[in-house]
Amino acid sequence: MKILNRYLIKEVFLSIAFVFVALLMLFAFFDLIHELGDLGKGSYRLGVILLYVLLSVPGHMYELFPIATLIGTMLALARLVANSEFTVMRVSGLSVRRMAFYLAQLGVLFMVATFVVGEFVAPASERAAEQLRLRSLKSVVAQEFRSGLWVKDENSFVNVREILPDTTLVGVRIYQFDQGNRLSNISLARRGVYLGGGNWRLKDVERTHFEQDRSTVSHLSQTEWHSVLNPEILSVLLVVPEQMSTWNLYAYVQHLRENSQKTSRYEIALWSKLVYPFAAMVTMLLALPFAYQHTRGGGVSGKVLAGIMLGLGFHLLNRLFAYLGQIYDWPPVFSAVFPTLLFLATAMAMMWRVERR
Repeated sequence: MKILNRYLIKEVFLSIAFVFVALLMLFAFFDLIHELGDLGKGSYRLGVILLYVLLSVPGHMYELFPIATLIGTMLALARLVANSEFTVMRVSGLSVRRMAFYLAQLGVLFMVATFVVGEFVAPASERAAEQLRLRSLKSVVAQEFRSGLWVKDENSFVNVREILPDTTLVGVRIYQFDQGNRLSNISLARRGVYLGGGNWRLKDVERTHFEQDRSTVSHLSQTEWHSVLNPEILSVLLVVPEQMSTWNLYAYVQHLRENSQKTSRYEIALWSKLVYPFAAMVTMLLALPFAYQHTRGGGVSGKVLAGIMLGLGFHLLNRLFAYLGQIYDWPPVFSAVFPTLLFLATAMAMMWRVERR
């Protein structure tokens, strides 16, 4: 059985690696075609575009792990069936449960790889890619309204006209309110630079103080401003929530809660980050029952097509439940976990049906 174990894991691993590389090359090609539309703008040259596409690869790796494991496993098992090797394994006493156990061993490897890429590699790579692109195109990071970005910071409302790729703030307005919710002062700064520890250095500051019957205006060349805002929180403007690290998502959710703001999108993304690594193992188990179908039921090409359709279905179902969870205020845990549990239940039901036959 150890020989069968090693042989099965080797065949499945090589097949998954082949599918994984093919999908990454396909997505990188699509990225390249898309970015060529901005070729020549600012300093966005071909070399910069190629570097941007390269930095975007880890993000695609994270998204493609479950799809690649599903298609790769189905391809490997279909090839074993076509060569009658799978029949020999079954005659040798290889049961559905034992084969599922062998695949689960390999699934653990892909679970760890998914977690490492999604937590440590993809967020940093995506942030670097977006900073490179924005710097080359001489763009700003975010302008959610015509007046710029608005953020609630404890007893203050902060308006930032532009955020540069290095998270430098341009055109900062701070509206400070007292405990009675009365406007106490307004600070206008030309630029803000992060110093660390929650402190910012504001430059060219004009501050207006409001008292009961009068107001005073003061001018400062620079001053320090303490805020819960930091580059990690502002980095959500560079990277979509699904590509952020778990820690950054958790920190931003806490920030939104402290300021009584809606957190559903980021909570769903947080739970999805925790659940998504398990999807690689689930999709491998889902591929197993298809190996027990006769070759005439579609052959290798038919099963690969079925794997592609199931992989796309899993990806779209995750996106659908994330959007529905935001619209209908479903519990974030349910919105993030249900698609994976549904596919796991389907895999278990199919394996049970195969074992009963």
